[in-house]
Amino acid sequence: MSSSPKSAPANHALCHDNWLSVLSDSAKEVFSKMVGTELQIPKGDPEVHSEITAIVGLAGKLCGIFVVRCSSDSAKNVASLMLGVTEEGTNHAQDAIGEVCNMVAGNFKAKIGDLEDTCMLSVPTVIQGHSYQLHALAGKRIELPLMFEQEAIWFTLEIRN
Repeated sequence: MSSSPKSAPANHALCHDNWLSVLSDSAKEVFSKMVGTELQIPKGDPEVHSEITAIVGLAGKLCGIFVVRCSSDSAKNVASLMLGVTEEGTNHAQDAIGEVCNMVAGNFKAKIGDLEDTCMLSVPTVIQGHSYQLHALAGKRIELPLMFEQEAIWFTLEIRN
């Protein structure tokens, strides 16, 4: 999705040192291009509103899951902005967050050395509800909240060892 240079040379592709900044760049690029808005770094510790969770699996040289969590209102706003409509965003909130999850995961892996060709993404899965927890069997977690219209959207990469 991005024409920017890779963030790490191929022989250092799985060195996680700069992945938080790469994840931030990927999320900001996708929201800027696809949603038409800028994500901001939160001041303080934002609340987690996990009413909608989108998950994309990663397989190959990098194994794990990529997760996007947000409130229902944020998902509806994302859908409305992506589609350029107001009322119809409500009906497409789950699809929009699933697609955002897929695009950010794809943008992220394209920026990490040779992962673009050696890591596959699954079709997004979206969970909606008010009382659920997600437990991944991963070894390393990179988590990033970014502010979208006064609410945090959480981007998480769970890497399996």
